[in-house]
Amino acid sequence: MSKTTKKVGVIGAGSFGTAISNLIALNGVDVLLFSRQQTVIDKINKDRQHFGITLSDHIELTNDIEKIAKECTLIFPIVPSRAFRETIKLLGPFLKPYHILIHGTKGFGLKDVTEEALLAKRVNITRENVCTMSEVIRQESVVVRIGCLSGPNLSSEILDGQPTATVIASQFSEVIKAGQAVLDSTQFHVFGSHEILGAELAGALKNIIALGSGILGGMGLGKNIQAMLITRGLTEMIRYGNAMGAASRPFLGTAGVGDLIATATSKDSRNYTFGFRIGQGETVADIFASMPELAEGARTLKIARGLARHYKLHVPITEMLYNVVFEGFDKQRALYYLMKYPYSVDVDFI
Repeated sequence: MSKTTKKVGVIGAGSFGTAISNLIALNGVDVLLFSRQQTVIDKINKDRQHFGITLSDHIELTNDIEKIAKECTLIFPIVPSRAFRETIKLLGPFLKPYHILIHGTKGFGLKDVTEEALLAKRVNITRENVCTMSEVIRQESVVVRIGCLSGPNLSSEILDGQPTATVIASQFSEVIKAGQAVLDSTQFHVFGSHEILGAELAGALKNIIALGSGILGGMGLGKNIQAMLITRGLTEMIRYGNAMGAASRPFLGTAGVGDLIATATSKDSRNYTFGFRIGQGETVADIFASMPELAEGARTLKIARGLARHYKLHVPITEMLYNVVFEGFDKQRALYYLMKYPYSVDVDFI
């Protein structure tokens, strides 16, 4: 693996941003890790502990976003989708065309429509209103060389030093190579793909299915029905992707089915945990209030349901999950409906 002596920037000191920072640092590369919260910076600087691990001395904390742009050519923005556009707007004035951005955010951005209006059903959305994170970067900065980080990347396992793989997707080979140069190791293998749209859509949409899988787990149901949900959920993900211009292929690889299986079967997944708590009878409001980090699937579910109506897609899992999560629909009735839904073809996306 080639090494770089230039600092790498990571924006977002959440669990995944911290995990990526530590992976880069373990390769001997200096990292500037950005957090907006001075209390987080002070705590880490004091004891070098974050999310239960000791941070490498190669990691420097900062709340100066201009410093990230000035000292780093390669930057990994890893913040919740809800805050992504605002973050890129803050970073944008300091970015130049020579910068490379590889985001690690698995969700959608909204343009010219609010999340609240979407949930209140006051608006209908189109593809023009829904942005992938790479599209947000292009809209809010002069950066051209953009990639996304996707794959089965459960933060807790990465922080624990367990092996896994990921995908860096970009239309530019140099972006893939830049990401591989700082991340690839015996612990963390990095595949490359030029199908960035499919990788981004797979990363966002699998969180919906993981939420549904968690509901089944919380209801005390077993692996048979979970396997059915994951399989049929993959079909719905591919239908979304095809409608939005992506090929089926990315959904069948590491960034698609690989990430889906990990996220939809692990209690370390925030989206699975969110669904599990719904399945056990907790209210959505209570879960939102008590989870330390955002479960992206809940937000993505609102947006995906609007997209399904725009594209006239047959996505019964998405529709039923929306009804359960946001309209209080009975979970047992939803399950009965999905069991009886007339699936006539098992595999229809190849």
